[in-house]
Amino acid sequence: MAFGYNGRVLHVDLSAERIEVENVSDEFYRTYMGGSGLIGYYLLKMMKPGIDPLGPDNVLVFAPGALTGAPLGGMCRFAVGAKSPLTNAFGQSEAGGFWGPELKRAGFDGIVIRGKACKPVYLYINDGDVSICGAGDLWGKKTGEVQDAIRDRHKDPAIRVAQIGPGGENLVRYACITNELKHFNGRNGLGAVMGSKNLKAIAVRGKKQIPIADHKLMSEISKKFGSTVMENPLTRGLYESGTAASVLGNNAAGILPTKNFRYGEFDRAEAISAKAMNEKILVAREGCYACPVRCKRAVKSDRYGVEPRFGGPEYETLASFGSLCLVDDIEVIAKANQMCNEYTLDTISTGMTIAFAMECFEANILTGDDTDGIELTFGNGEALLAMIEKIAKREGFGDVLAEGSKRASEIIGKGSEKFVLTAKGQELPMHEPRGKYSLALAYAASERGADHMVAAHDTMVASKDQYGFKEIMPLGILEPESPTVFSNLKVRTFAYLSMWWSFFNAAGICDFVPVPRSSMPIKDVVDAMCAFTGWQTSAFELMKVGERALVLARMFNAREGFDVKEDTLPERLFSPLEKGPLSGNSLSEEEFQEALQIYYAMMNWDERGIPTRGKLSELGLDWIAEDDGQGYSI
Repeated sequence: MAFGYNGRVLHVDLSAERIEVENVSDEFYRTYMGGSGLIGYYLLKMMKPGIDPLGPDNVLVFAPGALTGAPLGGMCRFAVGAKSPLTNAFGQSEAGGFWGPELKRAGFDGIVIRGKACKPVYLYINDGDVSICGAGDLWGKKTGEVQDAIRDRHKDPAIRVAQIGPGGENLVRYACITNELKHFNGRNGLGAVMGSKNLKAIAVRGKKQIPIADHKLMSEISKKFGSTVMENPLTRGLYESGTAASVLGNNAAGILPTKNFRYGEFDRAEAISAKAMNEKILVAREGCYACPVRCKRAVKSDRYGVEPRFGGPEYETLASFGSLCLVDDIEVIAKANQMCNEYTLDTISTGMTIAFAMECFEANILTGDDTDGIELTFGNGEALLAMIEKIAKREGFGDVLAEGSKRASEIIGKGSEKFVLTAKGQELPMHEPRGKYSLALAYAASERGADHMVAAHDTMVASKDQYGFKEIMPLGILEPESPTVFSNLKVRTFAYLSMWWSFFNAAGICDFVPVPRSSMPIKDVVDAMCAFTGWQTSAFELMKVGERALVLARMFNAREGFDVKEDTLPERLFSPLEKGPLSGNSLSEEEFQEALQIYYAMMNWDERGIPTRGKLSELGLDWIAEDDGQGYSI
């Protein structure tokens, strides 16, 4: 008997309207586990190189993790992956909420989707039974209406719905996927992949209990976490203020992205802070499956018709629609957040693409004639809202911006490329590498493009006095390092923590639960895996799971023609910040390139950034090198 998982992966061919179930072995599941590990395996096995990411040959994978659904805080995550229409590289994005545990309770550890339906459909999964249902009447509707309609149709208000809105239907290249209207697989444009397949939603209902190998040990770990979690000041801040707690701290440190990453300080940061949110629009604190942290916000604004059911803006959204665009109205930002939730647009790429256009407007590269009469000036909140609408509907100039800032710049020309801030074509998140140098490696080397969730940030491991530093010593991280240096120690710390973070993804663990970001020690994470699955495992094995997932993604990119040339950063990061406590700070391109090569060497990748044959063999991935029929050979 399997514990903690079902040993069943659902395969759906939308073109042929065929549904099949694959039974996977314990060894297979333990090797690839879930999340990006499972995604990387199926993308490499089932998809030819060079396919159109918005064509029917793209493979779309929904993958909870090995710990998803465990009765323990933070064990709720699932990943979605495909070839990204934004980057043309390995695409993967995580979400929390309740959908992932529900899928496992319904009897499946993952879903692999191929082909394209001839007309709009949604999948309905109910305790192991799977149906392809017509969604013609749902196509074109926003997310709130669709969730209500599906629940009404099946007469069950407890159905969990993962879906796209009109942004995904219209193939906006950074369209996202939402579940429960407020949890998002945000990055890499995976909502556009759903739209390209005429797949509106996946509705799931599961009533069975996931079997647990050791109830007593799992209960002990859960009680310990519940009693200690608020001792960590970072986690306590999440409960009190959500991720919005980062706004003022980053501003004071000079690392709050402002005016399209020209400044590190926003002189009106107080107006978009957690304090402003709590005082003006907050109505409730919410959370994910089985989690006591409750870091999610629910907000309301009568002025803009903002409803609590769509949650509230996270830090990334407050910065991308706030400081980045010089907008200081918290209610405008809340409205922008809800619009993105209803249309399913990634708030980071949406804000970054609009900020790019605002800088073009400021430089007279764009005028009102180009932007449909919208004055895209920094600080213009109404223009921000108007452009989000146009992007989602691909109307007028919104059709250009729906391509993402890199492609938009190629259309606009006139020197606009100097205002583009992307890595592998994906817009930078709201964290400043000129104040946290490991982020330079994270943004450049991440197989899925610029991503702040690749590893712990420098500021979490900068001092032995920090809460949780001693708890990561079992990973071999024994000394802290300044956030603003490139050193061999910095690179080694990043390498180890990137494997640890990658394991979180494969296991379905929220980054806000284990050390160093929160209070759950490494030993308790390992014990939780043992208790849930019955495996006798170790931190070593789990780190290798994380590394294997990274290598699978990197080999996917190598097969698509990516190498060191794509592991780059936008030129602006090598230029000084213009304003704030770190004014004048910039990254050294020479030091960055040296650090990147050291990272490759530490990972046993060659100078091109491609894993060696020996590394593939060590991770049990020889089949990738041998399969030159897939278009790639070492």
